Amino acid sequence: MIVVDHLNFPKVEALEVEIVERKGVGHPDTMCDGIAEATSVALCRYYEREFGRVLHYNLDKALLVGGRTISHFGGGEMLDPILFMLVGRATLDVANRRVPIEELYREAAAAWIAGHFRHLDPERHMRFQCVIRPGSADLVDLFQRATTTPLANDTSFGVGYAPLTRLERVVYETERFLNSEPLKATYPEIGEDIKVMGMRRGEDIALTVAIAFVSAHVRDLSDYQEKKQAIQSEIAHFAEQLVEHPVTVHVNPADDEAKGSVYLTLTGTSAEAGDDGQVGRGNRVNGLITPFRPMSLEATAGKNPISHVGKLYNITARRIAEQVLEEIEEVEEAYCYILSQIGRPITQPQVVNLKLRARRLTRGLRGRASQLAMAKLDELPSLWRRLIEGEISVY
Repeated sequence: MIVVDHLNFPKVEALEVEIVERKGVGHPDTMCDGIAEATSVALCRYYEREFGRVLHYNLDKALLVGGRTISHFGGGEMLDPILFMLVGRATLDVANRRVPIEELYREAAAAWIAGHFRHLDPERHMRFQCVIRPGSADLVDLFQRATTTPLANDTSFGVGYAPLTRLERVVYETERFLNSEPLKATYPEIGEDIKVMGMRRGEDIALTVAIAFVSAHVRDLSDYQEKKQAIQSEIAHFAEQLVEHPVTVHVNPADDEAKGSVYLTLTGTSAEAGDDGQVGRGNRVNGLITPFRPMSLEATAGKNPISHVGKLYNITARRIAEQVLEEIEEVEEAYCYILSQIGRPITQPQVVNLKLRARRLTRGLRGRASQLAMAKLDELPSLWRRLIEGEISVY
């Protein structure tokens, strides 16, 4: 059932205040999402290669226990490593063959860390634990029962919207700019753990940016102060180009420079000493945390991409909203809500509710929007391939 109706609440951009957050790739919560999803992809590929199809699993529970370090200008020492624990359910035995889940996890985790960090060594700085057990009989049976179209393994909802506001765009792009290779070639002291919190009051935008500085690239307090000021200027210039409006930027405002207390890390992430992490506490599928928008609390990372609607529907709701906005000129803004029912084909949700902002919702417009939504639902059984190829991000 597809219901198309009016979007009757105000535009977020029209509100007096807006808040948006993005946790960068080195944030402990994003690390949990990244490693859980990397393991999910590795397991999918293994199942397909060895058994010809993806089998039942869900690896969407992970916990990062921060380590303990001593950091100082020019270097430091790790006293206790970061502990990363992956918990979930999977098909572990197939025709008397044991699935090497722990090896797949450790290889995927190490590769993900190596691909995203310059100073965090998974061998020296981290320890990995894996508690993966077989799935419950009813959910395994539900997964195996599907013949052509997968059956939803949960009763859950997904939500998406388009377009992004100016603040959402600037928060998202600012973190990507700071974690980009060209900028780090100029400022190697920028660690991967970056959090951007944006606030808009009327037309005024302020960004509070937490950056884990890498101690090996900072000589002393004076050097830290100079580099922080230079990076703050880079952020302001970059953000102002995006919004064509002055942007106030604060970098590491918790620093007490008079006492020499600054945000300095050995590895480029607060996970080494200052913070813990968990799957699902970070960015939604659009890469943002947006308290002024509807959001699902589902953790998308690590979920089975074949039938777990907590993953598939959040991705698809966003894709539908973006497609409607792109294809139908009269639509200014679109929200999409999709609700599943466990045991039903993933292409047949209980309801798809499209809320559109348009001058007039004619019968023709409703029909075109419904057709676009149906087309995206029809793509659900093959969406998993794009996910395991890395074409769609879930965090």
